[in-house]
Amino acid sequence: MAEIPKAYEPQAVEDKWYSFWEENDCFTADPARVSEQRPAFSIVIPPPNVTGVLHMGHVLNNTIQD
Repeated sequence: MAEIPKAYEPQAVEDKWYSFWEENDCFTADPARVSEQRPAFSIVIPPPNVTGVLHMGHVLNNTIQD
């Protein structure tokens, strides 16, 4: 089994995936891809921070935006 690095090394991972996303037009909206069988997907608010716990800061921010 490969050893897990002690710190995150973004260049080892992100360059590969960013290129993949660009090559596959992942940053481009394509309304033609939306259909009854494949409805549009959107996230109203970003997910909570790394703790996975919503807190009053999320509530305040989303209340102001709403």
